[in-house]
Amino acid sequence: MSSPTPATDLPVVVVGAGPVGLAAAAHLAERGLPVRVLERGAEAAQAVREWGHVRLFSRWAELTDPAAERLLTAAGWDAPDPEAYPTGAEWVSGYLQPLADALGAAVTYGTTVTGVSRAGRDRVVDEGRAERPFTVDCVTVDGREERVRARAVIDASGTWSLPAPAGGNGLPALGERTAADRLAYRVPDLADPAVRARYAGRRTAVVGSGASAFTALAALAELARDVPGTRAVWVLRRGLGGATYGGGSADQLPARGALGLAAKAAVDDGHAEAVTGFRTEAVERAVDGRLVLVGDDGRRLDPVDEVIVLTGLRPDLSFLAELRLGLDERLQAPAALAPEIDPNQHSCGTVRPHGHRELAHPEADFYLAGQKSYGRAPTFLALTGYEQVRSIAAALAGDTEAADRVILTLPETGVCGGPGLLTDSANPQDAGGCCGTPAPQQLLRIGTAAGDATEAAVVPRP
Repeated sequence: MSSPTPATDLPVVVVGAGPVGLAAAAHLAERGLPVRVLERGAEAAQAVREWGHVRLFSRWAELTDPAAERLLTAAGWDAPDPEAYPTGAEWVSGYLQPLADALGAAVTYGTTVTGVSRAGRDRVVDEGRAERPFTVDCVTVDGREERVRARAVIDASGTWSLPAPAGGNGLPALGERTAADRLAYRVPDLADPAVRARYAGRRTAVVGSGASAFTALAALAELARDVPGTRAVWVLRRGLGGATYGGGSADQLPARGALGLAAKAAVDDGHAEAVTGFRTEAVERAVDGRLVLVGDDGRRLDPVDEVIVLTGLRPDLSFLAELRLGLDERLQAPAALAPEIDPNQHSCGTVRPHGHRELAHPEADFYLAGQKSYGRAPTFLALTGYEQVRSIAAALAGDTEAADRVILTLPETGVCGGPGLLTDSANPQDAGGCCGTPAPQQLLRIGTAAGDATEAAVVPRP
């Protein structure tokens, strides 16, 4: 019987060439560990490219990883202005793609991971499990199947591929699938003429209460100023209060506060009407083809032409079925991390520094990192992911002291109320929240182009 290749001779496989996956590769390479990054897209950061029109609420200084910067600087990289706020497209062109290029052959494109397991061991078998290398099954863009062996696996594939549905119970609302031609699950790019025509002069429901919903409302309000008849209906599962809009001028991330203020302005200026305490039970099609949202309390909203569903994102765990994961039953995040990020308990962005120990699973040397490590929790920031993979790389290199020395400082205000799924209260303090915020007083615009609503946009959980 043949024996498996010694795991120490194999690379660490990183799933996903997004911000955190590429940072993981940079840290591993810096420590002399062989690494292979598997990316489904034809280029780096495929998910970020898909929301490239959206401007992040973080400055460049908060969007680059130290190990990645060192690698890029050696390659002659010109660092962007640390105080500027890039769009997703600018993040890709100014940092993420150059980083992938600097990593060279370590990054493989057009490769979708379909399964991860242990060589010769399904999830049931105990004997010799930890000594066996991982096997990572993939399908290439031309349909070929491959199997890659790995010493360890870091899944940094994010949550972009699985948007949550409109249904108030976590399942698609009745009729949601059949109404797919009039539903969208992304922030629209209204600079695209075809997309703009879809919403101009029409009535659109925006379902959701987080940063992406703010972005969509602000963009539709800007469109309404240009095209008469454009209207938005903001559908919230909770009540409406000052804290609904986030931290406003008190937010330690000014652009994030500005985003909430822009959403408030859309309501105050009459471009959007808010419907509160509404949990969608069904999506029905009216006689004229428009859509009617029906709540679980029997309420029926007036017909709308389009629906934008921005109720959050979920981790795709389907290709990890043969691994022994230790996940929280609510958030689908690592069990040790979940209490620190659980929006049932924490209504603010206070996250205890965490690294390889909190991200570990019963399956040794397997880690979820980046947004995927947060499961369904909505408060992930890029800086969190960079510190995660620095710690993981140190642990895999055997530097336990460095791996355990995790330091992370995050802005605490501006994310009160979680994703709006957990309470019907307008004030997160009523539900045990920790930091109520004052009602915003004025609109702060972010960006250079007057009238460009998406210039005050948030990173949509990359």
